[in-house]
Amino acid sequence: MIDRRRFLFSTTILCAVGTATFGWAANAKDAEVLVTNLVADINAVISSGNSESVMVRQFEKIFKSYADVPTIARYALGNDARALSKSQMEKFTKIYSVYVSHKYGRRFREFIGGKIVVQKSRPIKSFFEVETLAHLKGWEPFTVSFLVSNRSGKLLFFNMFIEGINMLLSERTEIGAMLDKRRGNIEKVMDDLQKSI
Repeated sequence: MIDRRRFLFSTTILCAVGTATFGWAANAKDAEVLVTNLVADINAVISSGNSESVMVRQFEKIFKSYADVPTIARYALGNDARALSKSQMEKFTKIYSVYVSHKYGRRFREFIGGKIVVQKSRPIKSFFEVETLAHLKGWEPFTVSFLVSNRSGKLLFFNMFIEGINMLLSERTEIGAMLDKRRGNIEKVMDDLQKSI
């Protein structure tokens, strides 16, 4: 089921991220190095013993350093992104980056006492998948995969799967529901995202 989800997602994401060739000769090993550094930073945070508030701020910095935030934010909005002005899109991206980094930072905080280990990488069309294995105390190891691209001009991850759960599709569903509830009013959505941070 997970492999099927990944196949379907790979087809979908090409529409969102584009199929343009890389601006420079990135390869799967480059993507693996990026995720190795990302994982090292995550492991350092979860083993630090810091409070949740401190950890969440640290995860925010990690997210901004390693994630293609504009791509993730635009995908979360889906077709609604086209209706936003440049200033609205910039505002949403800024607010959303903090919101989503805190959200997944708290998820990674659940890994305290464990560690994440990079396993392998492979090219998929115009991006790369880097697979890691999360080891948590009292749990069977499970896969956390990162999709990496340099379409933005810098090698960054634009999606991840935690136990087969697709971050981008989950976020699009959540943000879409928020927009529907607020009748498409992006300003109200941004206000609510800020309040939840």
